Amino acid sequence: MPQLPMSIPSPDISYIDLGPFRLHFYAVFILIGVVLAVLLTSRRLRAAGHQGNEAIDIALWAVPFGIVGGRLYHVVTHPGDYFYPGADLLKILYVWEGGIAIFGGVVFGLVGIWIGARRTKLHFLVFLDALAPGMLIAQAVGRIGNYFNQELYGSPTTLPWGLQIDPGSPAFPAGLPEDTLFHPLFLYELVWNLAGAATILLIERAIFRDRRPQPGTGLSLGLYLLWYGIGRAWFESFRLDPTELLVAGIKINLLTALGAAVVGIFLLLNARRLERRRALRRSAELVTEES
Repeated sequence: MPQLPMSIPSPDISYIDLGPFRLHFYAVFILIGVVLAVLLTSRRLRAAGHQGNEAIDIALWAVPFGIVGGRLYHVVTHPGDYFYPGADLLKILYVWEGGIAIFGGVVFGLVGIWIGARRTKLHFLVFLDALAPGMLIAQAVGRIGNYFNQELYGSPTTLPWGLQIDPGSPAFPAGLPEDTLFHPLFLYELVWNLAGAATILLIERAIFRDRRPQPGTGLSLGLYLLWYGIGRAWFESFRLDPTELLVAGIKINLLTALGAAVVGIFLLLNARRLERRRALRRSAELVTEES
């Protein structure tokens, strides 16, 4: 693909062959993201007084559930890509070619986390609070895989950082010149997610100060849902995506993102209530000790 001045070129390859094996970069970056999320979550659990190895045990349940759920959500919202005369239905299973929707992954992943948390005897919300910043980091790394697959971009743009897309790609919008540049949504979301992870950690530090964070209040999970929901709703508003599932003429992904943000707000309000209770209890304990 020729590189245009002042633009972001898309990779010409999305995999490499290692002997009889084909290694897809999309899968590699998803795996890297999962490993980073598990490591950070394990560290945060240890800092909160837990063993930390619960993160690995729960991930063994959450990751397969998340992949299956993410794929199902993608297929349901893009039926035209998989169900047509002469279609190879086995392609529904080809997750390495791209097409794992984060919303489906989160919903099904929650089921896996619930099962894993019960087996490790760790409170469900404690794990989710510990996971929140690592989840955003994992999603950011996964977006690099979307870049290699040329599957996450927005409307045409003349900005210097416009993204080149192979005009021979089936997803290239019909009727546009071959040298059209597009908003690099993979990059926007990557930066947004990393900023969100840093924001969660900074807010935790500001609130808890000299005390270690108290996972289980829903604070970090609420911040994650609010941050990601707002960002994703914004990106969906100008994303070029053949999503066929609409509700009242609005893409289901945009509505789901707004719903996630609303849930995040409720979790934050509840976390504030719980933290006030803990503060009052600590004050009462200090008064009792002094008397």
